[in-house]
Amino acid sequence: MTIINVAAAIIEKEGKFLIAKRKAGKHFGGKWEFPGGKIELNETPEQCLHRELHEEFGILAEVGPLVAENTFDYGDRTVRLLGYRAKYLSGNFQLNDHDEIQWVSLNEFGKFDFAPADLPLIEALR
Repeated sequence: MTIINVAAAIIEKEGKFLIAKRKAGKHFGGKWEFPGGKIELNETPEQCLHRELHEEFGILAEVGPLVAENTFDYGDRTVRLLGYRAKYLSGNFQLNDHDEIQWVSLNEFGKFDFAPADLPLIEALR
């Protein structure tokens, strides 16, 4: 089975983290995740996050260090998720690929239904 490489941005602002709810009708629609997307051919994870954050939200961010990596088998696909710290720089948030965003503290993560691949990223933050 092919492994899909995905980068996720762990953006923290004033002690809260940005999470996004996947659009209904998409794979794991309605689940929460750290924003990001598939790493394209000849693209670094950092380049992917710059592109995805601009496409999905219309924002610019500075990508920092790798926080955690997780490989998860969804049955129909295997995802290798790379979670990077990121700092919001500018732009007005637009919801181009998600139904909702929230800024949440570490102790609020349990209130949201996350995509399974994202759960180890949350544990790494704790």
